[in-house]
Amino acid sequence: MIRIIVEYNKPRTGKKKKRWSVKYKKSINCSNPKGFSQKAYCKRKKRGGTYKNEGKEPAKGTGKKPKGSSRRLYTDENPKDTVPVKFKTVSDIRDTLSRSDFKSKDHARQSQIINLIHQRVRAAYQNAKNPETKKRLKKAYDYATKRKEASKEKTKRLQKKK
Repeated sequence: MIRIIVEYNKPRTGKKKKRWSVKYKKSINCSNPKGFSQKAYCKRKKRGGTYKNEGKEPAKGTGKKPKGSSRRLYTDENPKDTVPVKFKTVSDIRDTLSRSDFKSKDHARQSQIINLIHQRVRAAYQNAKNPETKKRLKKAYDYATKRKEASKEKTKRLQKKK
């Protein structure tokens, strides 16, 4: 009796996680796993034993470096394909869309650039506080919307030709 009392009064040290034995792992039926832990184990076993992100390249735009690489994924992978974009005023957008390096791109790439300009002008317009700035950006936003719609029409025409 005394021994039991002494054991209860012992200070607790952190619980040790029990690992599954090899025998237990072999006994798990992955076609009918019992409980969350066995389901997770079987899912990982199907993947080849790796955890979710282990061994995968990080997604582009996350800013994380792939293993064994010095490059970051949000950097410009193809600088030759870059078009400098200005969207402060209508004339800036016109200048951007009339540049030779913009016009030399295929229609799909031009559409991406037009969409980018449209999104950035919309965000700038919505966040503007100064009434004069808001008025200028509203004109630029309307022009960008018009160009975006024209691009959509051209896409539809090109799809009908195919």
